[in-house]
Amino acid sequence: MIRTLVVDDDYRVARIHAASVERIPGFTCVGEAHTVAQARKAVLDSAPDLLLLDFYLPDGDGLSLLRDLNSADGAAPDCIVITAARDLATVRSAMHMGAIYYLVKPFGLPQLRHQLDAYRLWRTQTSGAGEADQDTVDALYTLLRGATPSTSAAGMMPPTMRKILDTVRVSDEPLGACTLAERLGVSRPTAQRYLSELHRRGAVQLHLEYGRAGRPVHRYAVK
Repeated sequence: MIRTLVVDDDYRVARIHAASVERIPGFTCVGEAHTVAQARKAVLDSAPDLLLLDFYLPDGDGLSLLRDLNSADGAAPDCIVITAARDLATVRSAMHMGAIYYLVKPFGLPQLRHQLDAYRLWRTQTSGAGEADQDTVDALYTLLRGATPSTSAAGMMPPTMRKILDTVRVSDEPLGACTLAERLGVSRPTAQRYLSELHRRGAVQLHLEYGRAGRPVHRYAVK
C-alpha cells in the first residue's frame, strides 16, 4: 500500500482528498495535516511514501517544507503538489525540488485519481533492481505526466506481454487465458501470468463471469 499524507489548510478539502485516496486501490491515507508544523510531525511519525501537498499553509509555505524534507537526513517522501499557485516561478521551484506532479486548483477528483493511478504504476515500474534503456526512461517520464498506463507502459513490456495486451485491446469482448493461449501459441499458464501482471499494473481490468457452478472465469479487457 502507498502510504499517503494529505497536507492542506482547508479541513474540508483535506477530508475530501483523504477520502478519495482511500477509495483508490493500492493507496491508504495515513493522516491529514493542516499546518507546516503538523506536516513535519506527521512525516516523522507516519513515514508516508507520498505527500499531497498544498503550498498555502497558515504557518509557512509548502515549498519551504518540500525543500526542508529533501535536505533532511533519510529518504524524503514523494510529493504531488495540489495548490492554487499558478506563477511559473513556483511551478519551476516545485519541479526543481523533485515534485512528482503539480495539480492546479481547482481540479476534478477524477483528475486526482488519474494522477495517483499514474504514480502507482510509475512506482511499480521503478521498484527493484535492473537497468533502463532510453525507451524505458521515456516511458517512465511519460507515466509521471499522467499518460494512460496501458499505452505508456507498453515500451517496458516483454514482447509476449505486449502481444497479449495488443490482442486484448483489439478484442470486442473480454478475453481469458485459454483463448489468448490458443491465439498466440503460448501456454495457458504463461498467458495467465502475463494477464495477472497486466492487471496488477493497471493496464487491463478483470471481469469475473459466473456460471452455474464452480469457480468464476477470469476474463480481461482494456479499460
